Amino acid sequence: FHPPHQALPGRRLPLLLQGVHGEVQDGGGEGGGGGHVHQPAGERAAAVQDHGHHRHGQRAAAGRGARHWTRRWGARLRHAGGDRREAGINAIRDGSTRYTPNAGTMELRKAICNKLQEENGLTYSPDQVLVSNGAKQCITQAVLAVCSPGDEVLIPAPFWVSYPEMARLAGATPVILPTSISDNFLLKPESLASVITEKSRLLILCSPSNPTGSVYPKELLEEIAAIVKKYPRLLVLSDEIYEHIIYHPAKHTSFAALPGMYDRTLTVNGFSKAFAMTGWRLGYLAAPKHFVSACGKIQSQYTSGASSISQKAGLAALNLGYAGGEAVSTMVKAFQERRDYLVRSFRELPGVKISEPQGAFYLFLDFSSYYGSEVEGFGTIKDSETLCMFLLEKAQVALVPGDAFGDDKGVRISYAAALSTLQSAMEKIKDAMSLLKAPAAVQ
Repeated sequence: FHPPHQALPGRRLPLLLQGVHGEVQDGGGEGGGGGHVHQPAGERAAAVQDHGHHRHGQRAAAGRGARHWTRRWGARLRHAGGDRREAGINAIRDGSTRYTPNAGTMELRKAICNKLQEENGLTYSPDQVLVSNGAKQCITQAVLAVCSPGDEVLIPAPFWVSYPEMARLAGATPVILPTSISDNFLLKPESLASVITEKSRLLILCSPSNPTGSVYPKELLEEIAAIVKKYPRLLVLSDEIYEHIIYHPAKHTSFAALPGMYDRTLTVNGFSKAFAMTGWRLGYLAAPKHFVSACGKIQSQYTSGASSISQKAGLAALNLGYAGGEAVSTMVKAFQERRDYLVRSFRELPGVKISEPQGAFYLFLDFSSYYGSEVEGFGTIKDSETLCMFLLEKAQVALVPGDAFGDDKGVRISYAAALSTLQSAMEKIKDAMSLLKAPAAVQ
């Protein structure tokens, strides 16, 4: 971690931070000519990095014409089903448009408790559930509630881009634990044990994973839990937002359901992924009451409760049946077909390493054997960023550089798009990659 007032050697400050560190700007301020000084942002805001995939998306949108857009923000292709839309419309018509309790409506929190009991084997009461404006807010508030300056947050890589920045917002230090594609990007228990110190406060696990699609088997989670038990101060945040997007024979296990982990785990879930409700901004936290109370205090001063309309739609989603019912099952089958197509196709590209995803709707592919390739009219493929820029220019396909996720060897590809779109994009990727020199041998 570098102090916020110092730029890293040889690197520009993130776009978000340019112009906020008190530099003198030319031009007249009040009273005529001469420079004026921009007042600096606070240290915590200055410490937060802009999303790498946001920057890449801005380039893609800025006149580069990416027709074959492999959807990049974690957004789902389809819209929320008619049941959820009608529930939202009816909420407006019926006048359910006032503030709700900060923690969420009682009917929704009870429905969440029923879901957690039936699907995850977890028993919670409504006062152990906090409904927020998206799972992202739940995670941020959880990190702020349990971490203090100087604490360490343990994050396996590749990771969702926001986890380290959330730690920095809390004044904590993100400790990155690299994983290997040969291990399907799953954290090894011995790697976890090797980094735990007296400062370790929170371990963040995401299963199924964004960006890799990896799913932690129950046996591996039990090994991780055995290590967590040895450190009474260490908590676990289990991000389970993709739990229903999972492919047979993989099975989802909630970390809090493991022996001895209920009191040590903060479970986060939401409605964006399985229920295609990204824009409704609705998520929830389930945890021991004192943690939920602390998060609720933060939320009460930040945003207050989630949208009353979204909560009605969320209730309708939970009423679809076990694990989202037939609607979610049909969606998962479509995702699996797309996954299978892309896995087959990328295995035809020499030098590309693949870990077949068991859940979510992402592939995280190792293209590092192509680094160092020279391309006429473009330059050198140096890293994941330049590879993605090359594919954007030559193939008009927008992918996300792996360095945004803590692993510069790879790129993330979302298959939350129509199969025909993916097929067209795949052909263009193959044509573009043929312009590169023969890749180095893959180990």
